[in-house]
Amino acid sequence: MFISEKEIEVRYAETDQMGVVYHANYVIWLEIGRTKLIQDLGFTYAGLEDHGYISPVTNVNITYKSSAKYGETVIVRTWIENHGKLRTTYGYEIVHKDGTIASTATSEHVIVKKDTFRPISLKKVDPAWDAKYVEIAKVHE
Repeated sequence: MFISEKEIEVRYAETDQMGVVYHANYVIWLEIGRTKLIQDLGFTYAGLEDHGYISPVTNVNITYKSSAKYGETVIVRTWIENHGKLRTTYGYEIVHKDGTIASTATSEHVIVKKDTFRPISLKKVDPAWDAKYVEIAKVHE
Protein backbone atom coordinates (compact mmCIF):
# COMPACT_ATOMS: atom_id res chain seq x y z
CA MET A 1 0.00 0.00 0.00
CA PHE A 2 1.35 3.42 -0.99
CA ILE A 3 1.33 5.99 1.84
CA SER A 4 2.21 9.64 1.31
CA GLU A 5 3.60 11.66 4.21
CA LYS A 6 3.59 15.40 4.83
CA GLU A 7 5.02 17.16 7.88
CA ILE A 8 3.04 20.07 9.29
CA GLU A 9 4.28 22.50 11.90
CA VAL A 10 1.39 23.38 14.18
CA ARG A 11 0.89 27.14 14.02
CA TYR A 12 -0.42 29.27 16.86
CA ALA A 13 -3.42 30.37 14.77
CA GLU A 14 -4.53 26.72 14.53
CA THR A 15 -4.96 26.35 18.29
CA ASP A 16 -7.87 27.13 20.58
CA GLN A 17 -8.01 28.57 24.11
CA MET A 18 -6.92 25.21 25.51
CA GLY A 19 -3.68 25.39 23.53
CA VAL A 20 -4.55 22.45 21.29
CA VAL A 21 -5.32 22.35 17.59
CA TYR A 22 -8.92 23.38 16.95
CA HIS A 23 -10.82 20.39 15.56
CA ALA A 24 -11.79 21.98 12.22
CA ASN A 25 -8.14 22.53 11.30
CA TYR A 26 -7.71 18.78 10.92
CA VAL A 27 -9.92 18.98 7.81
CA ILE A 28 -7.43 21.44 6.30
CA TRP A 29 -4.60 19.05 7.11
CA LEU A 30 -6.50 16.25 5.31
CA GLU A 31 -6.59 18.42 2.20
CA ILE A 32 -2.86 19.04 2.50
CA GLY A 33 -2.34 15.28 2.76
CA ARG A 34 -4.53 14.56 -0.30
CA THR A 35 -2.71 17.18 -2.33
CA LYS A 36 0.65 15.67 -1.38
CA LEU A 37 -0.51 12.15 -2.26
CA ILE A 38 -1.73 13.31 -5.67
CA GLN A 39 1.59 15.12 -6.29
CA ASP A 40 3.60 12.10 -5.16
CA LEU A 41 1.77 10.05 -7.81
CA GLY A 42 2.65 12.57 -10.53
CA PHE A 43 -0.71 14.33 -10.88
CA THR A 44 -2.14 17.68 -9.75
CA TYR A 45 -5.53 18.72 -8.50
CA ALA A 46 -5.03 22.06 -10.25
CA GLY A 47 -4.60 20.15 -13.52
CA LEU A 48 -7.94 18.45 -12.93
CA GLU A 49 -9.57 21.86 -12.46
CA ASP A 50 -7.83 23.24 -15.55
CA HIS A 51 -9.64 20.56 -17.56
CA GLY A 52 -13.06 21.57 -16.16
CA TYR A 53 -13.46 19.08 -13.30
CA ILE A 54 -13.60 19.37 -9.52
CA SER A 55 -13.68 16.80 -6.74
CA PRO A 56 -16.07 17.79 -3.95
CA VAL A 57 -16.00 16.13 -0.56
CA THR A 58 -19.13 14.05 0.05
CA ASN A 59 -18.23 12.78 3.53
CA VAL A 60 -15.56 13.31 6.20
CA ASN A 61 -15.11 11.21 9.32
CA ILE A 62 -12.46 12.12 11.90
CA THR A 63 -11.64 10.37 15.16
CA TYR A 64 -9.56 12.41 17.61
CA LYS A 65 -7.23 10.34 19.78
CA SER A 66 -4.68 12.74 21.29
CA SER A 67 -4.17 16.48 21.07
CA ALA A 68 -1.72 18.20 18.77
CA LYS A 69 -0.31 21.41 20.25
CA TYR A 70 1.33 24.63 19.14
CA GLY A 71 5.03 24.26 18.29
CA GLU A 72 4.72 20.54 17.59
CA THR A 73 5.31 18.95 14.20
CA VAL A 74 2.82 16.32 13.09
CA ILE A 75 2.87 14.02 10.10
CA VAL A 76 -0.17 13.52 7.88
CA ARG A 77 -0.15 10.04 6.33
CA THR A 78 -2.52 9.63 3.37
CA TRP A 79 -3.48 6.67 1.21
CA ILE A 80 -6.27 5.46 -1.06
CA GLU A 81 -8.61 3.45 1.12
CA ASN A 82 -11.02 2.56 -1.69
CA HIS A 83 -11.44 3.60 -5.31
CA GLY A 84 -14.60 2.74 -7.18
CA LYS A 85 -16.27 3.75 -10.39
CA LEU A 86 -17.42 7.16 -9.10
CA ARG A 87 -16.21 7.47 -5.51
CA THR A 88 -12.75 7.60 -3.97
CA THR A 89 -12.17 7.20 -0.24
CA TYR A 90 -8.91 8.52 1.18
CA GLY A 91 -7.56 7.24 4.49
CA TYR A 92 -5.48 9.32 6.91
CA GLU A 93 -3.50 9.18 10.10
CA ILE A 94 -2.17 12.29 11.75
CA VAL A 95 0.68 11.26 14.00
CA HIS A 96 2.98 12.92 16.50
CA LYS A 97 6.74 12.78 15.92
CA ASP A 98 6.98 9.91 18.43
CA GLY A 99 4.58 7.86 16.29
CA THR A 100 1.51 8.09 18.50
CA ILE A 101 -1.71 8.73 16.63
CA ALA A 102 -3.36 12.13 17.06
CA SER A 103 -6.28 11.29 14.77
CA THR A 104 -7.54 8.97 12.07
CA ALA A 105 -9.86 9.98 9.26
CA THR A 106 -11.46 9.17 5.96
CA SER A 107 -12.87 11.45 3.29
CA GLU A 108 -15.01 10.50 0.31
CA HIS A 109 -14.89 12.37 -2.98
CA VAL A 110 -16.45 12.27 -6.42
CA ILE A 111 -15.34 13.87 -9.68
CA VAL A 112 -17.87 16.21 -11.28
CA LYS A 113 -17.91 18.51 -14.27
CA LYS A 114 -17.30 22.01 -12.94
CA ASP A 115 -20.06 23.65 -14.97
CA THR A 116 -22.84 21.07 -14.43
CA PHE A 117 -21.83 19.19 -11.26
CA ARG A 118 -22.63 15.96 -13.09
CA PRO A 119 -20.57 13.03 -11.76
CA ILE A 120 -18.02 11.47 -14.06
CA SER A 121 -15.59 8.63 -13.48
CA LEU A 122 -11.91 9.41 -13.05
CA LYS A 123 -11.30 6.71 -15.65
CA LYS A 124 -12.96 8.92 -18.29
CA VAL A 125 -11.22 12.07 -17.10
CA ASP A 126 -7.69 10.66 -16.72
CA PRO A 127 -7.23 6.91 -17.33
CA ALA A 128 -3.63 6.93 -16.03
CA TRP A 129 -4.65 8.58 -12.75
CA ASP A 130 -7.53 6.13 -12.36
CA ALA A 131 -5.23 3.15 -13.04
CA LYS A 132 -2.80 4.38 -10.38
CA TYR A 133 -5.59 4.69 -7.81
CA VAL A 134 -6.84 1.19 -8.66
CA GLU A 135 -3.28 -0.15 -8.28
CA ILE A 136 -2.62 1.40 -4.86
CA ALA A 137 -6.09 1.20 -3.28
CA LYS A 138 -6.15 -0.66 0.03
CA VAL A 139 -9.59 -2.12 -0.79
CA HIS A 140 -10.42 -3.26 -4.29
CA GLU A 141 -14.00 -3.40 -5.52
